[in-house]
Amino acid sequence: MARKRIGILTGGGDVSGLNAVIKSVTYRGSENDIEVVGLRRGWEALTHLNLEDADSRSHYLMPLNRENTRTIDRRGGTVLHTSRTNPSKMQELPDHLVGSDLPASLSTKGTKTWDLTGQVLANLSGLGIEHLIAIGGDDTLSYAAKLSDLGVKIIAIPKTMDNDVRNTEYCIGFSTAITRASDAIQRQRTTVGSHERIGIFRVFGRDAGFTALYTAYATSIRCVIPEYKINLDKLIALLLEEKRANPSNYALIVLSEGAEWEGYKPQEYGEPDPYGHRKKANVAEALADEIKRRTGEQTMTSDLTYDLRSGDPDFIDKLVALTFGNMAFDAMLEGKTGLMSALVEGRYDLVPIPDVKLGPRKLDVASTYNTERYRPIYSSKRGLPIFLNRAS
Repeated sequence: MARKRIGILTGGGDVSGLNAVIKSVTYRGSENDIEVVGLRRGWEALTHLNLEDADSRSHYLMPLNRENTRTIDRRGGTVLHTSRTNPSKMQELPDHLVGSDLPASLSTKGTKTWDLTGQVLANLSGLGIEHLIAIGGDDTLSYAAKLSDLGVKIIAIPKTMDNDVRNTEYCIGFSTAITRASDAIQRQRTTVGSHERIGIFRVFGRDAGFTALYTAYATSIRCVIPEYKINLDKLIALLLEEKRANPSNYALIVLSEGAEWEGYKPQEYGEPDPYGHRKKANVAEALADEIKRRTGEQTMTSDLTYDLRSGDPDFIDKLVALTFGNMAFDAMLEGKTGLMSALVEGRYDLVPIPDVKLGPRKLDVASTYNTERYRPIYSSKRGLPIFLNRAS
């Protein structure tokens, strides 16, 4: 009998901890005589793969074994590489499908898009993949949910520095991001203090403020999050009050990229990605300009965003990644589908893949954010799970 074959892919932005998932699944596969095939560049592997072309197969398929995954968990990124590919709304056809009679749809802007789900299903069948493990954030997992609805056996694993995937209290990459942000801010205190300025730090967080809030929590500084629109005059007054009270005459604040205040909405630029997201203009620079215009105070801005996803995973990300990978493999052995590895009430669990129509998970402002001081709430934590916000 042919060996059972499963596939694994990573989609969206890279984070630390992805390789630990890949290794855990591969090692479990070797122990259970199951072949593990790595699908390179996320969903693009299944839209662009031409099974009849040897070069295409070598480009998009990576057979995984104990030898080529033995040390990958020690470093960040993903050995499978990644992309932001949405098979439901492809703006260009793969070369081998150009000229085919695939029907196209027109976007509201008149742009042609193609739904290549049929190609994805054909490639999964042609590869003999019986079960798929998809690692990603909201966008990657939204397509995983679609495949599950179409009968593909699939288990999901949440990853994102924003920690905003629904149905779980933790996503791979979040802890390392907070560690990186905290370290950078602590290092830059010396420069901000030496020049007696206001230090403004920008981190990821398009729709949810988990990264900014937890960074502020760990470094004891102020923060602005997308879930609460602040009063700018009040914020500036608080920063100046803190600066004057500090013997070194400086103050610090961290902003989510999607942070807003009254009269300001983050500007977007560039072409939207395959999931409709455009880049956010730098909110730290916008705040710096307002502080200078209103008070004459000098500032220093620092964009920490991409640094947070790079480098080796910390202990928590490695622990959770290994566990999520093993949970996904156990679920696959049991024939389960449409589920996601998760932390719920501080405990490991399997939950449904989130409904994309509900959007990203948000902070509970009332229990986490001091709207008078623009700081995290430090009191009343007894009974909460380790990451302080419940999954639902």
